[in-house]
Amino acid sequence: MRSTNGLATAVVGAALLLGCVSGPASSHTGGHPADDGKRVLVFSRTAGFRHDSIPVGVETVKQLGESGGFAVDATEDAGAFTAKNLRRYDAVVFLSTTGDVLDATQQSAFEGYIRHGGGYVGIHAAADTEYDWAFYGGLAGAYFQSHPAIQPATVDVEDRSHPATSALARTWNRTDEWYNYRSNPRERAHVLASLDESSYTGGTMNGDHPIAWCQNYQGGRAFYTGLGHTKESYAEPAFRQHLSGGIRWAIGDAQADCRPENGYRPLFDGSAASLAGWKQAGPGSFTLDDDGTLTSSGGMGLLWYSASRFTSYSLKLDWRMTGADGDDNSGLFVGFPPSDDPWSAVDNGYEIQIDATDVPEKTTGSVYGFRSADLKKRDRALNPPGEWNTYEIRVEGEHLRISLNGVKINDFTNTDSARSLADGHIGLQNHGADDQVSFRDVRIKELPGKGN
Repeated sequence: MRSTNGLATAVVGAALLLGCVSGPASSHTGGHPADDGKRVLVFSRTAGFRHDSIPVGVETVKQLGESGGFAVDATEDAGAFTAKNLRRYDAVVFLSTTGDVLDATQQSAFEGYIRHGGGYVGIHAAADTEYDWAFYGGLAGAYFQSHPAIQPATVDVEDRSHPATSALARTWNRTDEWYNYRSNPRERAHVLASLDESSYTGGTMNGDHPIAWCQNYQGGRAFYTGLGHTKESYAEPAFRQHLSGGIRWAIGDAQADCRPENGYRPLFDGSAASLAGWKQAGPGSFTLDDDGTLTSSGGMGLLWYSASRFTSYSLKLDWRMTGADGDDNSGLFVGFPPSDDPWSAVDNGYEIQIDATDVPEKTTGSVYGFRSADLKKRDRALNPPGEWNTYEIRVEGEHLRISLNGVKINDFTNTDSARSLADGHIGLQNHGADDQVSFRDVRIKELPGKGN
């Protein structure tokens, strides 16, 4: 919402449509090698099985650096792991490393690097590395246990906002060597994609089989993908995009919510069937695209979830501005009573704004007209127009907290006796004819009690 005294009168109706390393073993390349740019170290030392895809993997990361604006150094020299040298890098890629590849001093240097905000990217056999180093096991997320023969399988994409998976469809059919892991990382890490064990033979994780994940780990960022065994993987556009997105997040060029996410149920999962509980109030509409994305058009109206009211909950959803100038306008409404008039949400609820160009109390992350977000935190957490963002709206009693891509940016308590956050509906705004904002994967976890 943009105006201070409301928007133009809404007409009720409209249907829902629906090696720079010091030492002899290093090599260096990169399209942007300036010292003030982002820099990545690819480490591919092996002390066990050696994948024949490593050379093409190294070359692929170099190519991604050239197109993505980060310099790339490659080495198999463990002497690169000193505190001084690691400070040069925004992330270290463990590319199908195997066995014990670092000594105790080198391990200590890498631990310090991560704790001071460094990034880690693990590819495939990075999970078959350093079994006796607990810090590394936690960083990678899980250790390798076994694998069946190389074969096709279906990957279920669970998070379609993270840059490693945002360009993928909900299912991804491809051929690779599919690892089983000694433990399930889901409770500790944020799962981005998992395997459908019914789509291939040899899965041993009882139907919950994460294959790519991310996490904030002891001060640093960690991304792991189990994909990438075969040489052919590195020529596959979807895999290259997956890998590029993971690296971009690890070096801080893209933001995402990598906190563990468990216990949520979908309110909108991208299917037409999941829209059964939603109603359109007012003019305008939302279109449902083939990729499971809802995009606003026309306005001013509201697509609201009429099937249930909510009292104490964590609501997550992914959103993206489609316009290049960032001046698209939309919002998420909470705490309003049922009504076919979108103004009911305006007058009785609260809007969490999406519009990065307005004044502080009416811009992205604000409780519209009531409380600005912490703009410095918001700006650091916000992805630019055209890229996906994730909101978490946490309501406990009259207390509202807003997180953007995993970063808390607003904290608001309702003191207006005419309004109540503690009992109401949620809705997505379609603001106006020139405002196009897309939404994906609206999910909720109801919390015990009402809080304070």
